[in-house]
Amino acid sequence: MILHGYWRSGAAYRVRIGLALKGLAYSQVNHDLRTGEQAAPDYARLNPQRLIPALEVDGVVLTQSVAILEWLDERFPEPPLMPSDANGRAIVRAMMMAIAADIHPLHNMRILKSLKKDFGQDEAHSNAWVGRWMADGFAALETLIERHGDGFAYGATPTLADCLIVPALYSANRFGVDVTPYPRLVAAGAATAARTTSAHPSRQPDADPA
Repeated sequence: MILHGYWRSGAAYRVRIGLALKGLAYSQVNHDLRTGEQAAPDYARLNPQRLIPALEVDGVVLTQSVAILEWLDERFPEPPLMPSDANGRAIVRAMMMAIAADIHPLHNMRILKSLKKDFGQDEAHSNAWVGRWMADGFAALETLIERHGDGFAYGATPTLADCLIVPALYSANRFGVDVTPYPRLVAAGAATAARTTSAHPSRQPDADPA
């Protein structure tokens, strides 16, 4: 498997966590989003959206981090990262989409660049924008974890929801978002991060020097 990513991409971080939880080996090809390398023709042919990540496997290119994570769990079922019952799987997917659809798109790099270029927003205003939407999403997740979690986001073992929570908290730290109102969310993220240290952005071959 070849993972196309970028060290600080939250979406690529999700996939690295899933691969680490599954104990799967892979190689990396990295594309610096700051310089637009993901728009290069060779990569655009692999992923027409020109977004990170993409996973090359068995002659197929998989895109979109949530789709890749679900594929990993279907293709490599041990250890399972989704509940065995339909209700549980729906709840985990709802947690995933709260991040992938409602939180993350509003603070990814292309949106922040647009806020600066198209709307003249400085860093302070951009960070306030990020914090507002993160707070809404994190508050909802905190309630869901209170209802369904037992050390992790759902139950007592990691699920695909945890694969998304860890990068979301990493982003919150980058943007100075206060996460103290969400202790269950933070605890779930810490439990998963402790199992997947190899996936951390700072451990990636293309990471900036500390």
